[in-house]
Amino acid sequence: MTLPTRQSLDAACSHASHLRRQMIAAQEELDWRCYRLYGLLPADSGESLFEHAAPPEVALGERAFEIVLARRVAAGQESTTWFERHASTPITEIPARWPEDYRRVVQRRIELIESDRNIGLIERPEYKRRWNSPSWESLEQAALRDWLLARLESPRYWPTSADQPPQMTSTSRLADALQRDAEFMQIAALYAGRADFDLNPLVANLIAAESVPFLPVLRYTDTGLRKRAQWEETWALQRRQDAGEDLTISVGKIPVPPKYQSKDFLKADFWRLRGGLDVPKERWISYPGCERGVDGSLVIAWAGWDHLQQATALATYFIDMKEREGWSRERLQPLLAGLLELVPWLKQWHNDMNPDFGARMGDYYESFVTDEARALQFTLDDLRAWKPAAPAIKRGRKAKT
Repeated sequence: MTLPTRQSLDAACSHASHLRRQMIAAQEELDWRCYRLYGLLPADSGESLFEHAAPPEVALGERAFEIVLARRVAAGQESTTWFERHASTPITEIPARWPEDYRRVVQRRIELIESDRNIGLIERPEYKRRWNSPSWESLEQAALRDWLLARLESPRYWPTSADQPPQMTSTSRLADALQRDAEFMQIAALYAGRADFDLNPLVANLIAAESVPFLPVLRYTDTGLRKRAQWEETWALQRRQDAGEDLTISVGKIPVPPKYQSKDFLKADFWRLRGGLDVPKERWISYPGCERGVDGSLVIAWAGWDHLQQATALATYFIDMKEREGWSRERLQPLLAGLLELVPWLKQWHNDMNPDFGARMGDYYESFVTDEARALQFTLDDLRAWKPAAPAIKRGRKAKT
């Protein structure tokens, strides 16, 4: 696949503009053809009077009704935001670049709009196609961004094999690896609009907008946390039911938990990526507050991993921070809390005997979390109750009196 360049994108923009003007011209012909077919044009008018077999390109602001509208605005007879809203230039004269026969057709359309009540009512902004679409620049940025995000999710950066088990990384480390990816760097330069862009913040910003934190307390507001608790109660009941327990008498019908709202999430991006049913659509899982001391950039994992792969990466990171980095028990606590969050899903989906480990992985990680918590003098409730430290309040100096 050939990658885009600045020249090819500019050529595509020019081509799209030509196609758009051709479509506007074709739509005008369709409109006036319909007027004739419905008997709205003068009875003695043939096709050639108000229609053209091969119209030239027509830009927004150049249609017959827009010329009439611009003339009325110029004469102080009407006010409108039509042209500003659609980023078009009002003109009061028929474009001189058009062929003479098409200019005559448009002139007859203008005269009919001004003289015929029915056509004058129809040829109004309220009934004409707006051709209101995102700018080419925004479409181009979105396309480049999607390409970069897809590349950031490439398996080359998130290996999951026996030789390379899942590992968490940081945006800074990922950026270091991307420097050797010539194709990524080419598209990133187009996205940034300059060749000497700073890769680290570019990668960090892309990932931050498409990631959701690993712990509920980092995702939800207080109202969201209450709803999350209701969802977890429902899941627990469903697991009991799936295990064969009859809940008819003790519980009855399992309650349906409430949907989430935007106010239930700490950030608008979390709401955008999760929605009312809290369905994960993010590309990455983020681990705020779990940054390495030397690195300092956001720690992330690929959201496409299953729960066992996520647990493997998180447990590896926990051990690494505990044994190599010498983290305090307070810093290790949220990592264990994250593993505890995964345990119910591991027991649900990954608790068959694993031949490679000779253990049921849900049971294994349940024991791992319990043992590590005990060693750090935490209870499981301590892990569940973890909250990030409140940000320090900056106090300004008192004003001199």
